[in-house]
Amino acid sequence: MKNISLFILLLATLAACTTKKETTTEEAWIQLFNGKDLTGWTPKISGYEAGVNFNNTFRVEDGILKVSYSAYDSFRGEFGHLFYKDEFSHYRLRIEYRFAGARAPGAADWAFMNSGVMVHGQRVETMGVDQDFPVSLEAQFLGGTPERQRSTGNLCTPGMHVYLADTLNTVHCISAPTKTFMEGEWVTAEVIAYGDSLLHHVIEGDTVLTYTKPIIGGDFLPENYPQPAGTPVKGGTISLQSESAPIEFRKVELMVLKGK
Repeated sequence: MKNISLFILLLATLAACTTKKETTTEEAWIQLFNGKDLTGWTPKISGYEAGVNFNNTFRVEDGILKVSYSAYDSFRGEFGHLFYKDEFSHYRLRIEYRFAGARAPGAADWAFMNSGVMVHGQRVETMGVDQDFPVSLEAQFLGGTPERQRSTGNLCTPGMHVYLADTLNTVHCISAPTKTFMEGEWVTAEVIAYGDSLLHHVIEGDTVLTYTKPIIGGDFLPENYPQPAGTPVKGGTISLQSESAPIEFRKVELMVLKGK
C-alpha cells in the first residue's frame, strides 16, 4: 500500500512538472530589443544598401530604441525600416512606443507623428536599394493633438491585400476605432497572428482590427516581385518603421504561439 501511494505521488509530481513546462513554453516572451544596442536588427533605408544606418537614424540611448532625425538637415524620402533577424508566423508581438518631437525638416504633412511596425514582411536582403517599403502588413502608429484627432493601430498593406469578414479588401489603409494618443504618451500595441488564418491589432488591451488571408498584390508591389499576385502570405519578417517622425520604443517582445 505504501509503495502504491508513493507511485501515485510520483506520477502526480511528474504530471505537475510536465504541465508547468508546457505552460512556461507557451507563455515565454522573447525580448527582440535587448535594451542595450541593435543586436539582431538590420536597418534598411531607401537609397542605401541593407545594413547602412544612414545618419544614425536608428539608435539606442538610455535603454530606449529611438528613430531620430537629429543628424538630418532635410528629409528627402529616406524611408526606413529596422528588420529583426528571424521570421515568424504564429505569434503575439507587443510593442511600447511614443512619439517624441517634430518630424524631420522637409517631411510631408501626412508623416506628422506617423510610424508603425511591419509584420509578415519580405526579407531585408530582397529589398531594392530604392524601395521605400517592404511588402508587408503595417500596424500603423499615429499620434495626434486636441485639434488633430487620429486613430492608431490602423492597417496599411504595401504590396498586399487582406480579407475583412470574408470579403477581399483592396483599400491600402484601414482605420481602427481608437482614441487619439498625444506626443510623449506611451502606448502599448500588439499584433496577434495565426499564420494567414487570423490577425488582430490590439491597442491598450482592446482588439481594434481583425482580418484574415493576406495575399500578395496591390499598391507598392515592386516590379518583378518573386511571388505573383494572389500568393498567400503565412508569415515573414518584423520591422520597425522610420517615416520622418521621431519615435521611441522601450519594449519590443514576442511570444511564439502554437499553430491552429
